[in-house]
Amino acid sequence: MKPIRNSAKAIIIYDGKVLLTKNKDQEGFFYLFPGGGQEHGEQLSDALKRECMEEIGCHIRVHDLAYVREYIGKNHQFAEWDADVHQVEFYFVAELDERIPPTEQEAQIFAGTNPDEYQVGVEWVALSALDHIRVYPAQLIPKLQGRGEKDVYMGDTN
Repeated sequence: MKPIRNSAKAIIIYDGKVLLTKNKDQEGFFYLFPGGGQEHGEQLSDALKRECMEEIGCHIRVHDLAYVREYIGKNHQFAEWDADVHQVEFYFVAELDERIPPTEQEAQIFAGTNPDEYQVGVEWVALSALDHIRVYPAQLIPKLQGRGEKDVYMGDTN
């Protein structure tokens, strides 16, 4: 059995758009919030800064903790290969530190130092368009759009 893994994720919103990593699998494109696993001895905020550099190629400023999500793989659609995964994700409000956020064209060519296996790019996605694409976790979409409950703890969700 694998140990529980902590993960820090960034919610970077600018001008009605959220910055997401664009990924591709056998079903097509899907989007994730930038961030990833915490290493032993690393603060969550430092993990998030490192992961954002790896995935989106930008320094960020980390602000408040906004949401906490658990993912227990055996309970979801990817149980076939994720059954032994239990991850706790901490979603922080963040902003790009280096300059004004890039245009959509620039975001397409962001170069992280160590992108995830399925990552094919970075994209600014309009908050209003999130309902029309595959985003994980889907439960975060209505919260970002200003609808639904504002509970910080989202529980075990995909």
